[in-house]
Amino acid sequence: MDNNYFVDSDKLSESALKRKHELENNPAVRTNHMEYMNDMEQINSDIREKILSAMESYDYNSYTADDVRSALQHERCTTEDFKALLSPSAEPFLEEMAEKARLETRNHFGNNVYLFTPLYIANYCENYCVYCGFNCYNDIKRMKLNTEQIEKEMQIIAESGMEEILILTGESRSKSSIEYIGEACKLARKYFRMVGLEIYPVNTDEYKYLHECGADYVTVFQETYDSKRYEELHLLGHKRVFPYRVEAQERALMGGMRGIACSALLGLSDFRKDALASALHVYYLQRKYPHAEISLSCPRLRPIVNNSKINPLDVHEKQLCQVLCAYRIFLPFCGITVSSRESESFRNGIVKICATKVSAGVSTGIGDHESKYTGKKNDSAEGDEQFEINDGRSFQQMYKDMTAEGLQPVLNDYLYV
Repeated sequence: MDNNYFVDSDKLSESALKRKHELENNPAVRTNHMEYMNDMEQINSDIREKILSAMESYDYNSYTADDVRSALQHERCTTEDFKALLSPSAEPFLEEMAEKARLETRNHFGNNVYLFTPLYIANYCENYCVYCGFNCYNDIKRMKLNTEQIEKEMQIIAESGMEEILILTGESRSKSSIEYIGEACKLARKYFRMVGLEIYPVNTDEYKYLHECGADYVTVFQETYDSKRYEELHLLGHKRVFPYRVEAQERALMGGMRGIACSALLGLSDFRKDALASALHVYYLQRKYPHAEISLSCPRLRPIVNNSKINPLDVHEKQLCQVLCAYRIFLPFCGITVSSRESESFRNGIVKICATKVSAGVSTGIGDHESKYTGKKNDSAEGDEQFEINDGRSFQQMYKDMTAEGLQPVLNDYLYV
């Protein structure tokens, strides 16, 4: 796949364009993506090797319709059954998979669907990831909210009725320090019952500090578990180090976080292998940390600022539905999140089958909740968004729509004592 499919060079300065061209065309100028940098903790976990070994040996074309029928008949889904359900041979069985997934979801989650919203507090980034709107070579309006602005955004969100928030930053330690993120967590604890983080991966002691500041869980997108493809897509910055990112969730649990979420960005590489790896990541973490709340996200590529050509490669809604149903059958107790990257109609359908958590009232820009939630003009500057969302429904509309379908929207199910 040509990286230029993702990159629009028209917005770059001459020096940035030269550096970008160097990185894309001369591998010798890049750091080794498998070597930890000096400030990166190494935990010597065996989980990464288990995931990669299973993914590399996965030949999904070897599975037959009989393998799929057998998998659907088993009361407990084995790893081999899961591989069959992800295979092309399972596509004709999507209705049967959806019904089995629906029954598993109702058995373990009832008709509950959890609601949350993201809050981006900064969009500065030091990585060059060729598919991301925040990447350091993309000429976008950068912004970092100060403490007063963060609290104002949180007040507006809380007044809408939301009780769970996910705090996000671009991946820049210099602009979004651990202390800065920690202060945001402390503010969030004043307004919300649940506080999640989606930030650059950090070391165990830093996760411990953020947990003490009020964070409950951590989400990390691996983007792709294909290390070769990962190297091609991540050309500069700390994010380029593949093993450090794979081990982020485990470091978060070692640091005391109550929960973590795993995910690949479907469409960057072979989505069936990435789906297998994502689920196995959860599978092995569940067995090593049985006390933890572990969930899966399932994002697909979306257009970004300065490049509207970005879309998920070969992952259509039918394939996404297959992946999600297979996730539920293989991991019946696992939370599954479907974000506003997906359409309203798809999300309305998938929450009846296997998804247990959806975002609402979403903005991926910086400092724009006042204008989007209240219609008032924001006197402060606003930073550009990471990607375009697909489902822009407000929290109130999402709540109303789910209730009308016989589902129970849940704002929080955790109390601190």
